[in-house]
Amino acid sequence: MEKNTPLKPSTGRGKGLLKAIVLLVFIVAAVTLIRYTPVRQSLTAEAMGRFLREAGLWAPVVYMVIYAAGVCLFLPGTLLTGLGAAVFGPYRGFLYVWVGAMAGASLAFLIGRTLGRDFAASMVGDRLRKYDDAIERSGFATVLYLRLVYFPFTPMNFGMGLTKVRFRDYFAGTGLGIIVGTFIFTFFIGTLKEVWTSGDWSRLWSFKVYFSLGLFVFSFFIPKIIKKLKGENAGDEAPTAPVGPMEDRGEARKGD
Repeated sequence: MEKNTPLKPSTGRGKGLLKAIVLLVFIVAAVTLIRYTPVRQSLTAEAMGRFLREAGLWAPVVYMVIYAAGVCLFLPGTLLTGLGAAVFGPYRGFLYVWVGAMAGASLAFLIGRTLGRDFAASMVGDRLRKYDDAIERSGFATVLYLRLVYFPFTPMNFGMGLTKVRFRDYFAGTGLGIIVGTFIFTFFIGTLKEVWTSGDWSRLWSFKVYFSLGLFVFSFFIPKIIKKLKGENAGDEAPTAPVGPMEDRGEARKGD
């Protein structure tokens, strides 16, 4: 009996290509839905805020589901984060934003891994395979670094799914890497919302407002600080050990 083993590589590549096309169609459809259809009119801060207030006790759960779905549909993260801070305040807002962002990031990663990884792996040559192997070995550090330098959130979620990075490394790096930026933004927006709601404009001169404003301004310098520290560490280690492709130069190019 003759076996068809020679056909397996091409068959596997064909399935990978088919799934990659499904992924591409999904991304194009998501962007089109959000930006070029009447659905866009329902995705304003006012409309979603009114919807969440009507949800009552279920509002936190509804919000986190909306955030997770929004991440996968390329909805602007600043809109979703600002909405959470405005509706729930700085502290609960931070918690709900972080949970929703992690759920959305995980789901987008799994979509990219399921639909795009096979095709990406079949197209990787010897040169790119070294980078792919390196990101598998240093997945947590790579993901953490890219999150701290504010690499575009949603494209990175899908993109990481195409690499060999382990999901646990991706999840841990994302969870830790977005904490600082998420807290700063929600604290800043939530604090301003509390002042606006109270009508007591004298609270604008409170320590809490100044502190939130200082954190917000500081957040813009975080990427430069992280890059500078990483560059100095790489320079110190250069004489004693060779630098891996994803641990310095390749990674820095991604962050730029």
